[in-house]
Amino acid sequence: MADRVTVIGWDGSPLTPAARSALLAATLVAGAAHHLALPEVPDDAEHIRLGSIDLAARRIAGHRGSAVVLADGDPGFFGVVRTLRAPEHGLEVEVVPAVSAVAAAFARAGMAWDDAQVVVAQRRTLRRAVNVCRAHTKVAVLTSPGAGPVELALLLEGVHRTFVICEELGTDREQVTVLTSDKVADHVWRDPNVVIVVGGTGISGSGGGAAGAAIPAAPGWILGGDSARPSGTGTRGWALPTAEYGITLDEGESTWLRAAQLARIGARTGDLIWDIGSGSGAVAAEAARFGAAVIAVDEEEGACAATAAAARRAGVQLQVVQGRAPHVLESLPEPDVVRIGGGGLDVVTACADRRPERIVTHAATRDEAEAVGAALAGGGYTVECALLQSVDLDTGDWSERERAVVFLVAGQRRESAP
Repeated sequence: MADRVTVIGWDGSPLTPAARSALLAATLVAGAAHHLALPEVPDDAEHIRLGSIDLAARRIAGHRGSAVVLADGDPGFFGVVRTLRAPEHGLEVEVVPAVSAVAAAFARAGMAWDDAQVVVAQRRTLRRAVNVCRAHTKVAVLTSPGAGPVELALLLEGVHRTFVICEELGTDREQVTVLTSDKVADHVWRDPNVVIVVGGTGISGSGGGAAGAAIPAAPGWILGGDSARPSGTGTRGWALPTAEYGITLDEGESTWLRAAQLARIGARTGDLIWDIGSGSGAVAAEAARFGAAVIAVDEEEGACAATAAAARRAGVQLQVVQGRAPHVLESLPEPDVVRIGGGGLDVVTACADRRPERIVTHAATRDEAEAVGAALAGGGYTVECALLQSVDLDTGDWSERERAVVFLVAGQRRESAP
């Protein structure tokens, strides 16, 4: 095992005395090509050009002497330190940090970033990174080849955002460009780059628009903002009382049915949820409060307006699409979870064909529940059904105020299904 391992962050500025001292004593230096070209890197040390961090860590673990790993920005922030310290490598490291690429990007943009989400976009995580950009008003995206500004913008089609694209930060080729998301694909961008995605009040496209609150100006207390208590509402909890929405909700949106549906939806950051037949927007807004991206679909103009109002009241972002399911679903991006508030068996079958992880709906009668369950089972889903009955009581005299009886039907995708 190496006698000493020092990880040095580099942001384009002159190296600190501690970094220069570690390099002077190094017998092995690992880094990208531009790191190994730095004048402070000793010629007589073994040089390892970083590709796989795991392979480099194994080489370092077997080295006798002092090893240095050079990395861009802060190596402890989505950087190499986590891999080097993994139990399978057993490396104890000293870290000499630099300004992270995210901090540098926000500094170039003149923006605070304690309220921003930060995500890494790679080919396997690109869709989830895009969903975070759908759901939040300020996101920093650490990009990679094949998951850069163009790919982000194309997958955000129908959602208006402003991109601040920071190319080659800390070098003499550094460039910062600000443009709207619909113009990003018209350019070629250099790696590496950091993209700041901001906004959320615009509408683009004939079939949908973004609805929600503007970027909050009030200072927060936790990095990334408090997603559990959005700025637009001070109400604690979920499946909020009907009175919170200021309108009459039908039986399919009763408080306790919403509670059960939200539990089965299991919304989380990075997910995309379809809410088909969104009605008042109560379920859509509450799913968005969990940090998920939500596309709410309804054919009624009034329902779309109510959903947008529910999003504003909750202080969340979601996209509203007016149209009739199942036809309008063909152009929507792939969902992780679908909640069906109405539309019939054709909609259930169309959603199952898109293979979301979970589909959640309800039925008024047992016969309807059996038909929905059969459609889900035929589409490759394991089905569960429960009869829910709730009685709302007036606690003044403990009299019955409202009664709701409904079947909750949920399908979990079988991984072995076609």
